[in-house]
Formats: sequence, C-alpha cells, structure tokens
Amino acid sequence: MNVPRVLNDRYEIGELLGRGGMADVYKAQDLRLGRAVAIKLLRADVARDSQLQARFRREAQAVAGLNHPSIVAVYDTGEHVMDDQLRDSAHLPYIVMEYVHGKTLRELIRSKDMSTDQAIEYTLGVLSALDYSHRAGIVHRDIKPANVMVTLDEHGVLGQVKVMDFGIARTISDAAATMTQTQTVMGTAQYLSPEQALGESVDARSDLYSAACLLFEMLAGRPPFTGDSPVSVAYQHVREQPPAPSTFNSELSPALDALLKHALEKDRGQRFQNAASFRRALRAAGTGVMPTLAAAPVPVPLVAVPETPTDAIPVTDDGGPSTRAMAKVLAGGALTTVDGEPEDLGAVQPAQKRRRRAWMVSLFVLLALILGGGGVLGYNLINSKPPAVQQISVPALSGLSVDMAMSQLRDLGMVPHSTEEFSAEPKGQVIRSFPQAGASVDPGAEVEVFISKGPSEVQIPRDIAGRTDGEVRSILTGLGLVLNLNDMVNDGQIGANLVVTSDPAPGETVPAGTAVTLKISTGRVQIPSLFDLTKDPAGVQETVTAALKKVSPFLEVTFEEAENSVVTPGMVTNQSISAGTLVEQHTSIVVTLAKAPPSPQPTATPTPSADPTEEATTPPKKSRGQD
Repeated sequence: MNVPRVLNDRYEIGELLGRGGMADVYKAQDLRLGRAVAIKLLRADVARDSQLQARFRREAQAVAGLNHPSIVAVYDTGEHVMDDQLRDSAHLPYIVMEYVHGKTLRELIRSKDMSTDQAIEYTLGVLSALDYSHRAGIVHRDIKPANVMVTLDEHGVLGQVKVMDFGIARTISDAAATMTQTQTVMGTAQYLSPEQALGESVDARSDLYSAACLLFEMLAGRPPFTGDSPVSVAYQHVREQPPAPSTFNSELSPALDALLKHALEKDRGQRFQNAASFRRALRAAGTGVMPTLAAAPVPVPLVAVPETPTDAIPVTDDGGPSTRAMAKVLAGGALTTVDGEPEDLGAVQPAQKRRRRAWMVSLFVLLALILGGGGVLGYNLINSKPPAVQQISVPALSGLSVDMAMSQLRDLGMVPHSTEEFSAEPKGQVIRSFPQAGASVDPGAEVEVFISKGPSEVQIPRDIAGRTDGEVRSILTGLGLVLNLNDMVNDGQIGANLVVTSDPAPGETVPAGTAVTLKISTGRVQIPSLFDLTKDPAGVQETVTAALKKVSPFLEVTFEEAENSVVTPGMVTNQSISAGTLVEQHTSIVVTLAKAPPSPQPTATPTPSADPTEEATTPPKKSRGQD
C-alpha cells in the first residue's frame, strides 16, 4: 500500500520496523513533541473488514489504559483515510506507541551469552507486566521472545524489559468472520498453552504457561518442545511432559527445575494461579531455594478421540516461531487415556506408537484437504463485496460535555462508550473520539469518547539530590513534566555538576506538564567570617571547625599561633582566605590564633655610692714619698 508521509499532520512516517498479519509497524517522528515513536498501521488488504477494524480499535483502547514501565506505552490513536481509485476509500486505524531502542529476547537468546541471572531478571520483568495487565483484565495470548524487548542505553547497556503487542493475538483470533471455521487457535507453537492448543478459552494462567516456556528457552537455550511443524509442537504441549531444563544446562539448580515443572503443568489449575506467585517463587528459586509449590497431581497422558473431528485452518510453516492461526490439535470432545488409567510415557507399547503415528498422518492429510478447500472459500469471502450500507459520519465532539456528546451519538444511531484520561482540558469535557470526527461508520458502530479527568498529578521524586542532570531530566520527563533551563547554585554538600534540588521542590505534587527548574551545583562555596564566633578562647578551634563544616564537609582547616599583645590569647587574629571568597569544596584554610607575648625581663639596679659629705671631709691619702 502507499504509506502516507505524515499522519494527522503530526507523525512523520519513517522506516518499516516490522510486518504482521494485520498491521505494519513503522518508526515515526512526532513533529509536535519532537520525539521518536512507533506507529502500528492497519494493513490496507484487511482494512475493509469492519469486524477486524472494530477489534483493532478495541485493542487500542484497551492497551492505552495500561500504564506500566514494563509495557510499551500507547500515546495516541487515530485513523488515516486511504483513497483507492479502483475501490472505495478505506479507513486505516493506527496506534502511536512508545519507540523502544533495544533488542528483543529472540536476539539475545540467539547471541548465546545470556546468564542465568539475566534470564531470571528478564522473566521477572515480563511477569511484572503480566501481573499488571491481568489485574486490568487484559490477557496477552502471545508471550514469546519476539514480543519482549530489553532497552539499550546510550552506552549499549541492557536495562528495562518492555512487553509488546498486548491484545494482538486476541484481536486476530476474534476476526473469525474471514475464516472458514468457527474454532481457531492463535499463538506461536513453541509457547502455546495446552488449552490454546485444544481450542479452549484462555485466561491469565495461559500467559503464565507461555512465560514459563520463555524462561525455559532462556535457561536451556531451546524451547521445552520442538518439532518439524507447529502442529507437532502443539501436540507435545498437550500430550508430552517437558524435559528438565538442567538436561541442557548443567549449571541450573534443582530449584529452577522444580519451578518450571510446576509452571508447565498441563492442567491450568495446577500451575501458578497468578503472576505474583510465579514471581515470588522465581525469586526464591533464583537463589537456590526450593520454591514452595502446591502438590501437582500425577500427569494423565491424553489421547484424542477421533470420532469427533474439528474443522481446522491450514498452517504453513515458515521455519520460524511466528504467530499464526492453527487447527485445534485435539478434538473438542472428551480426552482420556487409552484404558482409563495413567500410562508410563517411557513405556508406550508398539501398537500404541503405531496408532499415534497413524493418527498424526490422518491429521496432516486432513489439514492438506482443508488447505485446498478453505483457501478457495477464504479467497471468495475476502474478495466478495458486502451489501452496501448507508454509513454515517462521526460528529465533532471535542469541547462538548459528556452528556451532550453521548446524546448526540445515540441520536445518530451509534453506540457510545466513554473513557476518562488525564488532559490539560477542563475536567468533564470531551477531548476526542475514536473513530475521530468525520470518519464514516456503519449504523450501530461503537464510538469511544475520551473524557478529560483534568491534569494528572505527579510527585517530584524526593531522591534527586546528588544525581546527574541527564538522569534526573529523564526521570522527570518520563513523569510528564517539562524541564526549564538549569540554575547553577553554590552548594557545599553536593558535588560539582550534580543536582542539588528542584523548583518546585522534591516531594511536591504538581499537575502533569508543570515546568520544573533543576538547581545544579557549581561545586564552589563561600568562605564565612571566622572572627568573633565565640567569647570563650578555649572553644575557638571547635567553633571555627564547625562553622566551616557547616558550609561544606569537604573544607579543611588548620590552626597556627602568632604572638599578639592586643587580642586575647586563643582568639582568631587572621584567616588565610577572606570572608566572602568563592572557593572549591575541597579547599584548605589556615586560621591564626592569638598567642600571648612573653613577659619582659626586669632591669638590673646599680649599687649606691658612699655619702658624698664623707668623701668631701676626708682628706685624700698621700702617696708614699709625700710629706
């Protein structure tokens, strides 16, 4: 088909990422938000099937409500009108999804370098997604390695598990009007639950069986069952017991063997009953602890009752584990053992083996016959043009109240449904509809009306301090917040170029779309004045040290003394870096303390002379020889 270059004046279509039986997936650019997205567009060759279109739309609505970190997010839905000169124009619904840069588990398994711990961690992520979706009433029905991705960061490091294609298997299997039979089995043979192979209804426990097959393959390097055709593999899911994964990987613990034996029970009532219990047991088994499991009954080998065959869709094997519609492996009637008692799988009698081979040959012959007849009938059904129906146009509902929109749709003969979602529009106001305004639909068509719940509220994480700018921006953007330019602030506690805080502050609850400013540390601090911090000379050093550590625990201080006859001894007389100076956090500062000068030495007093009067009256002695 001719793929439009731009959808809805917003999504610029890029490279083809993958093709499925009903839809193609493209990488695209959201021109409004400037981000890469993935777009799933219904294929033109099935777009005229109104039932399939309705299922595709319901899938989009269901999956759009799943908001979980391990589930690929759905951002938007819409319709593209494709003009065909030879036939009537077709409306192609599309789903806008999160674009995941990473690798599928299929690629990682083929690389053969997956560790046991990685396999367990990836499975825990899948089970977390399933636990959430099952609580929301959504069963995946096609868990397999190709539908699970692991994200890659800019350094090539593997990270978050992302489960894709929720609802796809169910959507295709519901399109029974284009098939020649009433019972169709959907799934990928290697990961098919026994109840899916039998054409029975599926539930959450079917997904858990498929997840166990996925874990088995990651641990053992191969699925639990293999064969020459999808039918033979599906037969084993119903009939055979799986080998222990340690048969193929001797490093696996008995605890993991026991866990997978329980998870792959044929009777869904004997498996894990919910994803949460599977996760708990897997965490325990991963540490070597034997999980506490309910006692499983002795397995009863099942054989088909050939008297009640069921029509089947032919299967063509392309050599890969793709999702396909296949025949019910066993008849829809009773299933029993040959003689009513459990038989030993390792001691099947030759006659039983011959009967089994004959049964399988008969089944393949039946499939071949149906392939011829069903193909012709299917071609006629697909290409026959249905009777013309007077279609009606979906009205423009944006901005209306809920009651007014619902009333308008009912008056036109449509069946309205409502879904609430967070939006910048006023609470209670219609945001959009699906199909969108102007789309032509049959009378009685279902129309989903999206009602605003007002802006969603998110809490700014409390633990952003000390993280890098890029890391915090990624977290806040993922919460639906908008980032302003950063503010650089001096901070002594947080290292340079790391986040100090935010405005609004961490822990605050704000509407989605709020602009947030990050405060980034310069790694510098301002030196305070260290004079006159205390009147007690004995506590000066302790007080000065505390004052500097309050500014930054990384500042270093040393003390020296200098004689000073003016300042009280022990008090600060000088600091090597002036107050108010900006310095790096790990700077060292020298503080000078007053030291009393030494006491002055006393001056010597001269001995007093004799009385001067006495000296004057006493005649001098005559020298010898004088008379």
